[in-house]
Amino acid sequence: MTLFEHRATMLISCPDQPGVVAAISRFLHRYGANIVQSDQYTLDPTGGMFFMRIEFDLDELSTKISVLRQDFQSVADEFDMEWRIHLKKQKRKCAIFVSKEDHCLLELLWHWQAGDLLADIEMVISNHDHMRPIVESFGIPYYYIPVTAETKEEAEQQQLALMQGKVDTVILARYMQIISPTFIQHYKNNIINIHHSFLPAFVGGKPYNQAHDRGVKIIGATAHYVTEQLDGGPIIEQDVQRVSHRDDVDALKRIGSHIERIVLSRAVSWHVDDRILVHGNKTVVF
Repeated sequence: MTLFEHRATMLISCPDQPGVVAAISRFLHRYGANIVQSDQYTLDPTGGMFFMRIEFDLDELSTKISVLRQDFQSVADEFDMEWRIHLKKQKRKCAIFVSKEDHCLLELLWHWQAGDLLADIEMVISNHDHMRPIVESFGIPYYYIPVTAETKEEAEQQQLALMQGKVDTVILARYMQIISPTFIQHYKNNIINIHHSFLPAFVGGKPYNQAHDRGVKIIGATAHYVTEQLDGGPIIEQDVQRVSHRDDVDALKRIGSHIERIVLSRAVSWHVDDRILVHGNKTVVF
């Protein structure tokens, strides 16, 4: 029996109003569930949005989950909730996309190998063949799909075909291609990108060069969900480090690569552990 054999996570967002927490607690108590962790946040107690994350244990959860979801809908309807319940033992299925730089990819693979990333890495997809030996040494399938301006649509269809039914989360670990709206719709709020700047500063290409040209005193990295707006999706995590006039573009890249790998790994860990709620173009991270 695994540690999370009988555990589930519930994520809820709804208009804030009296009785929400009580209704959820009563429902879980009626089924004999034991709440082991509960976090909540409101944008405004008067007319704002309310967000909640609950972990609960329930014996024979696998056999009861369908009825539990069905019956909870009446509670959700009463309070106009958006909600989902996920079994902890059912790990997220991830595909990692990468181009030529390996630092973010390696960080994720090391966390996964150590058992610190509660997900299954189903495959790595790249528009270059450089990373094949590294990835296959971890026993993970590697797919090389070249991308040009002329073949971009065809390449995305190949990628989607490879992932269909196998993947629920896409991680762009320095994948240097713009994702099309069609692709995004297949994995809405389930594509995580690492951008090598402290967004919203220096959107687009060569942000370290842009930062150097502006003489910035801090550089950063941003993990965000991918939307049709380039580098404009809901931000999950950010971090920064101080730099000075002595640091050229290459130095900024070296410093930044360390920030990128940490920020992306945090964001992915929170996502696969159901700690993130998206509200408009923002996130609530529990």
